[in-house]
Amino acid sequence: MELGFLKPLFERLGPWASVYIDTTRATEDAPRQQNLRERVVASLLIDAGADPYTCRAVVDRLAHEPSSGAPPGRAVFAAGAEVVLDIPLSVTPVRIEATWSLLPHIAPLPGLIGEEPPCLVAYIDRTGADLELRDAQRSRAVTTAEGREWRGRGHRSIPTDRYEWHYRNKVENSRNETADIIAAELARQWPQTGARLLVLTGDARERRAVYNRLPERIRAATVEAENGSRSAGASKSVLDRQIAQARTAYAQARLEEALGRFRAGRGRPGEHGAGGADSNPGDAAEGVPAVVDAARSHQMHTLLLGQDASDAGRDVWIGPGADQVAVQRGQAQSMGVGKPERARADDALLRSAAAADAEVLLVPEGVAGPAGGLGAVLRWTT
Repeated sequence: MELGFLKPLFERLGPWASVYIDTTRATEDAPRQQNLRERVVASLLIDAGADPYTCRAVVDRLAHEPSSGAPPGRAVFAAGAEVVLDIPLSVTPVRIEATWSLLPHIAPLPGLIGEEPPCLVAYIDRTGADLELRDAQRSRAVTTAEGREWRGRGHRSIPTDRYEWHYRNKVENSRNETADIIAAELARQWPQTGARLLVLTGDARERRAVYNRLPERIRAATVEAENGSRSAGASKSVLDRQIAQARTAYAQARLEEALGRFRAGRGRPGEHGAGGADSNPGDAAEGVPAVVDAARSHQMHTLLLGQDASDAGRDVWIGPGADQVAVQRGQAQSMGVGKPERARADDALLRSAAAADAEVLLVPEGVAGPAGGLGAVLRWTT
């Protein structure tokens, strides 16, 4: 899971109202249920100490949920009488949750918005390609790559003279130039969109030509899908399933890779470091103190969060900066934090991960992960 979309939550000080709510409308009394949910949210926020203006902003936002097309749930974050983020969820929250805390309570998000990576989709034909970005929240058009115009004759006869050969050679050159243009545009858009997976769909010959022209680093994250079309009004149902499968497979492979690196680097029993036996660091951090150290020194590459992390709710001490996090109050003061505040370990570490552009991966129940549910794969070791 990429956390860049959460950065607006860390550009201002709290306290924050954080709300997770079921917004499904599968029953006949859906309007009544919606009203009851809004009242529960208001009651929970008031009991938690939220100011009435921020509470009203949250309830007003929830009251404008559309009557159709509502997502399974929503996460709403508000501070200073303003809703800052309203995130549709792909998984229905088990219960209504409304908290009032110094940091936004973002820890439940990885399990509620899905692990599918941002995906760039290219709909390709002989004349160019339409590019679309799909992420955890939505799909949106990115740009269009227009190729060279050409006109075919609709036959594949053997050239009868040099003029026919010249014509067909021009057609082939036009195809190649179009593939070059599309591949160059994909390479340009790739870092800007933050995509982790590229799906090429459309005409088979053209998409293969584009694939062969992509840089190796992008080609390694590319799959081809047969059921997409650039034509207006073309059905996307089969393509949507193929893309969902590709995103799920990518997420699973990414988790397995990260866990493999974590297990290999989590520690070397019996080795001696500066702190004594078993203190020699590897390429991983495990447990709240070690992960906090990694966050403070900007070493965190991937944060691993157990789905049922027993250490997630532990208190840490924080300052206004995302890297100002410590296990002890005195440590925070030594970092220059004049008035350290308590916060949940998972929320504080997710804030650090978002600021450092680190990836966050949820370790499902039953999968061996870090002890206590909090770990990290490091960018480097000291």
